Amino acid sequence: MLIYLDNCCFNRPYDDQEHVNVFLETQAKLYIQENILAGRFKLVWSYILQFENDQNPYINHKHEIRKWKSQFSHWVPASENIVKKAQEYQAIGLHVKDALHCACGFSVKADYFITTDKQLIKTARKITDLNVVNPLTFIQEDNSV
Repeated sequence: MLIYLDNCCFNRPYDDQEHVNVFLETQAKLYIQENILAGRFKLVWSYILQFENDQNPYINHKHEIRKWKSQFSHWVPASENIVKKAQEYQAIGLHVKDALHCACGFSVKADYFITTDKQLIKTARKITDLNVVNPLTFIQEDNSV
């Protein structure tokens, strides 16, 4: 199964874990990562994910997230097709970076695009060609683990 984790998802463990929903999403994200390491899921890494992570002001977070780049099975470079698809996604209300992330996931036919961004999930309901979910929903829907 091919999955795309966006930057919000990678950063979830660094959010305030006192909130039960944040804690549960963190645990689900860590479980997903364990399954990537075990070879059950294949990870997509993209130029926009790398760009966003490079902008992270928290050096330790940036370095820990960057380590996941070595686990990718699909690399998505910048391209004219990505930009065109992102423009389609922007037309339905996605922000620029979110649209680029989604376009990258679409370009490799990711089975799931996983994010903790509630607004992105809400807006992405209009997207019919990409399955956008949060980590908890992914675990509930996945039958392979």
